[in-house]
Amino acid sequence: MLYFQVAPDLASCMPHPSGDIVLVTGALGQIGTDLVEALRGKHGRDSVIATDIRELEGHPSIEDGLFMILDVLDSDRLSQVCRENGVGTIYHLAALLSATGERDPDLCRKVNVGGTVSVLEAAKDCSIRVYAPSSIAVFGPDSPKVPPQDAQLNPTTVYGETKVTGEVLASEYLRNFGVDTRGIRYPGLISYKAPAGGGTTDYAVEIFHAALENGHYDCFVRPDTRLPMLYMDDAIRATLSLMDAPSESLGASRPGYNISCLSFSAKELADAIADRVDGFTCNYVPDIRQEYADSWPDSIDGSVASEEWGWQPEFGLDDMVNAMLEGIASN
Repeated sequence: MLYFQVAPDLASCMPHPSGDIVLVTGALGQIGTDLVEALRGKHGRDSVIATDIRELEGHPSIEDGLFMILDVLDSDRLSQVCRENGVGTIYHLAALLSATGERDPDLCRKVNVGGTVSVLEAAKDCSIRVYAPSSIAVFGPDSPKVPPQDAQLNPTTVYGETKVTGEVLASEYLRNFGVDTRGIRYPGLISYKAPAGGGTTDYAVEIFHAALENGHYDCFVRPDTRLPMLYMDDAIRATLSLMDAPSESLGASRPGYNISCLSFSAKELADAIADRVDGFTCNYVPDIRQEYADSWPDSIDGSVASEEWGWQPEFGLDDMVNAMLEGIASN
């Protein structure tokens, strides 16, 4: 294992020409855990720097490669690290998620907007490509239940507001400074490799662990709550596919593409698990996160992403449930 704090001499460990290195912010989160592994498989272990503000301990899938402590709000340090290490692409995952962000709106704005500005400034200064994900939280209660790519964005959550701002900033840096910015409006993401990170769709991860550990789950949304979801393998594949797409094939939606994904109710998910886990039961005890879920769409129109870079998901509900149960059991 190669483990680094932020240090000027990191560059000496990387005999790569400028622009070859990939840097991931927020690498110890739910998406980062899977994305770093996929990026290292694609680019090589020593070509991907995983960064976070947290210590590496407890994240075995990240340990076999380069890691450093890095705060994205420290814009000068971020630019310095990029220059010294020949970073050519940043996957910017550091953010507060929806439920966590609503509990501390000021911190949510500071991290989500301030961190994005830091990354975009580093990209402008160092000629770096940027992947900065958006979210279905950009939609509000006035959006259609299956919003098209060009639906109005009127979120009612602070988290959603920060994601709209992120899309606007990405467009601005593309237009004014030529920064190659790309992003996906992620739906709820479901993975067994890392714990849920404080989002409104966390029930769709927690329920699997509860089913296998306790045989019961108290769900914090109503049984009829239907939201767009995506199995993590599809989310990673979509991310890499978008970044591999020729820039000339991408249109005005590039800061935040809708993508086709799963759509199921909380009860449909619980029933699918009960079909596979004997004796599993689920109660529904909605809390404040129900309000956030109610402001989001039931599904997503991902036709623009399909047309511009050929996106189609591979995992259906049954495939996802089987993969989650098998993955948790094997780990």
